[in-house]
Amino acid sequence: MRRFLRPGHDPVRERLKRDLFQFNKTVEHGFPHQPSALGYSPFLRLMAIGTRSGAIKLYGAPGVEFMGLHEENNTVMQIHFIPDQCQLVTLLDDNSLHLWSLKQHGGTSELCEEHRFTLKGPPGSPPSATQVTAVLPHSSREVLYLGTESGNIFVVELPSFRVLEDRTITPEAVLQRIPEDNCNRRSCELVEALREHPKNPDQILIGYSRGLIVLWDLQNNKATHHFLGSQQLENLYWQRDGNKFISCHYDGSYTQWPVSSDNRQSEPLENTVPYGPFPCKAISKIYWQTTKNGLPYIIFQGGMPRASYGDRHSISVIHGSQQTAFDFTSRVIDFFIIFSSDLAAEFDDPSALVVLAEEELVVIDLKSAGWPAVHPPYLASLHCSAITCSHHVSNIPLKLWERIISAGSKQNIHYSTMPWPIDGGTNIAPDPPQRDLLLTGHEDGTVRFWDASGVCLHLLYKLSTVRVFLTDADPNDNMNTLGEDEWPPLRKVGTFDPYSDDPRLGIQKIYLCKYSGYLAVAGTAGQVLVMELNDEDAEHVVDHAEADLLQDQEGYRWKGHEKLKTRDGPVRFEAGFQPFVLVQCQPPAVVTSLALHSEWKLVAFGTSHGFGLFDHQQKRLVFVKCTLHPSDQLALEGPLSRVKSLKKSLRQSFRRIRRSRVSSRKRRGGGGNASEVQEANAKFDQDTLQEMELAPVQRKIEARSAEDSFTGFVRTLYFADTFLRDSSRHCPSLWAGTNGGTVYAFCLRVPPAERRMDEPVRAEQAKEIQLMHRAPVVGILVLDGHSTPLPEPLEVAHDLSKSPDMQGSHQLLVVSEEQFKVFTLPKVSSKLKLKLTALEGCRVRKVTVANFGSCKTDDYSENDLAVLTNLGDIQIISLPFLKLQIRYPCIRKEDVSGIASCVFTKYGQGFYLISPSEFERFSLSTKWLVEPRCIVDMPEVTSNNHVHKSGTENAARIS
Repeated sequence: MRRFLRPGHDPVRERLKRDLFQFNKTVEHGFPHQPSALGYSPFLRLMAIGTRSGAIKLYGAPGVEFMGLHEENNTVMQIHFIPDQCQLVTLLDDNSLHLWSLKQHGGTSELCEEHRFTLKGPPGSPPSATQVTAVLPHSSREVLYLGTESGNIFVVELPSFRVLEDRTITPEAVLQRIPEDNCNRRSCELVEALREHPKNPDQILIGYSRGLIVLWDLQNNKATHHFLGSQQLENLYWQRDGNKFISCHYDGSYTQWPVSSDNRQSEPLENTVPYGPFPCKAISKIYWQTTKNGLPYIIFQGGMPRASYGDRHSISVIHGSQQTAFDFTSRVIDFFIIFSSDLAAEFDDPSALVVLAEEELVVIDLKSAGWPAVHPPYLASLHCSAITCSHHVSNIPLKLWERIISAGSKQNIHYSTMPWPIDGGTNIAPDPPQRDLLLTGHEDGTVRFWDASGVCLHLLYKLSTVRVFLTDADPNDNMNTLGEDEWPPLRKVGTFDPYSDDPRLGIQKIYLCKYSGYLAVAGTAGQVLVMELNDEDAEHVVDHAEADLLQDQEGYRWKGHEKLKTRDGPVRFEAGFQPFVLVQCQPPAVVTSLALHSEWKLVAFGTSHGFGLFDHQQKRLVFVKCTLHPSDQLALEGPLSRVKSLKKSLRQSFRRIRRSRVSSRKRRGGGGNASEVQEANAKFDQDTLQEMELAPVQRKIEARSAEDSFTGFVRTLYFADTFLRDSSRHCPSLWAGTNGGTVYAFCLRVPPAERRMDEPVRAEQAKEIQLMHRAPVVGILVLDGHSTPLPEPLEVAHDLSKSPDMQGSHQLLVVSEEQFKVFTLPKVSSKLKLKLTALEGCRVRKVTVANFGSCKTDDYSENDLAVLTNLGDIQIISLPFLKLQIRYPCIRKEDVSGIASCVFTKYGQGFYLISPSEFERFSLSTKWLVEPRCIVDMPEVTSNNHVHKSGTENAARIS
């Protein structure tokens, strides 16, 4: 009866769990997925980005971040900051307007939605009557002007969103002041732009789609000037002095218009088609910026010749004789210019161009010669090439950190040295307690090193493995070189490049030793590169070795892609991580597991065919082990030729379902008529229910057949110095776990340091464990005599960990997708197990050991297992007793790619992809929490309407 009794409630342990564990989603790193709108406040020096999913994100100085989410999840179409206020208005694609405020709440500053509003027309009016197309927040901070498809301009009071009907500007009122022979009712349809006069707040410029532009007097409610454009209008921009404005048009032209006091109808001063005379694309937005030297900056989006360059996404900058068309690899959403916001200043003096493209944010320094790009401290384009894997390393030693930064700074010499221009607010978060690296592998064969210590995920260094191989692209190609006479003067900017020269270059596994500086990366075509850090550029030969994992077995033929061809002779590498040896697996299948032991100078690698061990000091293959089952034909087809494989696996799945149904029917009585079968089924279900009520809930797990495909797929590799042969002597060992539930253990003989180059490393298989349920092995761990996980290689040598206990008996923990099982060593007898799938109905997808410290005292910490399941739940399981401590829902179970991308850190944090371009960061620990904290300057409006600034300390929490 003991198994029916529930364990007793331990209040001491429950209190301790509260001090150790706490789940928080803290910050989103990377670039917002599917951005749709951009806004900027010169007063707050904050930028806002809206997305198609209804999110709105505010950014200022590095570390100053806010996030809000519209309940409707509709696309954000426009964002407008209220002048000189900590407020902004968003327009969604459902025609609703939303007022947001930065407010202090409980000692924290949050982005809160205050009001929402939808413009309603008179009964029976068509939707176009109130469909908002242009929004103008007035400098009085009291009203919004809303231009609509019908040509009406409604005035809405702030913050109540009350429509002031007596102040509506109707097309009829506009037409009263314009000669009939110049325009008709259709001229006043669809308000394209609304702009307030820079010197007189009582005047606004109204631009209609068909080309009519009107200067409207708000005090007297009449049109004072009108301007007739011959082309469809796209946008308007006032010059700083208010004596001229610029209109841009659908035909790729822009026009200057004078505003004189004596002429009600003005003729254009100048009409320019910058990329004519051939038909051009529309110029959708334009800036005219004045400077002290008299030459203006003319900056506009679009305008390219339709026939030859109509597919380009460009923004052109013209300053005197200088002209550059910045060419983006993704669609431009919007842009703005950072210039002098001092109203008393005589000139604009622009300093930076900020462009929001669909896949990245690009900032151009307009002050420096050549207009270089500015390296962004946040909003990194993580997916500049698709992310294929991730690897997190905690607590990087200062020396290695500085060397990586030094290598990265040599790559950034083409960037501007300008300080980041969007610098609103002040980051007051404490300095990160340690230096953390997040490494991402990419489809184009690059590895990017990100500073993941704080709120901003900042790129430190980029490593490319392409130079080792022969590809179609020349790594010395410069995408930005321009011919002297090339027209239009296009220049590629940004880092987003979704196209890979060769999918075989993709990085699949990364392992960095933070103590030795050794790095191992493995790829899609069976390539394993071992690298070391060099502070200088170098040219050397990369040694090659082949590992035949099939060991010349007959009857197997690889049907997948070929291996990558390597360069002959010396290869030049820039400062940073430089490869010195390449191990090529044969067949060249995807590398599925990787382990590096920098103290023993060994690297282990596994594919769907087997695994091998390589001595990277002697540059010699130690051994290979083929794990392929005779039925594993699917493993020979490769990831790039899966159509037949998919059909085959679907057929196998349907056959299995059919077999299980047939056997089920046989068990329930076989033949008989339909009513007998139904009766038998009902009785069977009733018996089953009674059984379930009597026994603890435990699902029956069908054992996998050895004939299932991919049983030889190597899922995990692990080095350990433990007792493998007998309990008196410990030795180095290598452990491997496969998809078929098999664990292999090899004894290694590593020569002492003085004879390391003279004697070979030897390996001998010592154990082979077959799990009865044959579930894939996803993790292997050895616990020392104190039930503590063995330290990392060189961790003890650097005095960062205690020496493992070699007196008591060691234990082996094998984690499969379905259960956790502890074995004693060296006998490998079963000691303890936790049946996760049988009890919880879920499968393990990721597992790691994490150290959890108490938030109440620095004297207590413990090691536990952090487990991610296929349901998206995270479970924390104690070591060594395998007791479930707590469970948190983290990722939606439908988000398969998010679950697959998850990576845990050593101290109870984690990252997973919520989109191709964004990592969600979460924390399981009460002690280790990375979240934004910032000060935002809040305006105070005095009775005489002058605006002052006062610093208010707040903390910003990302919700």
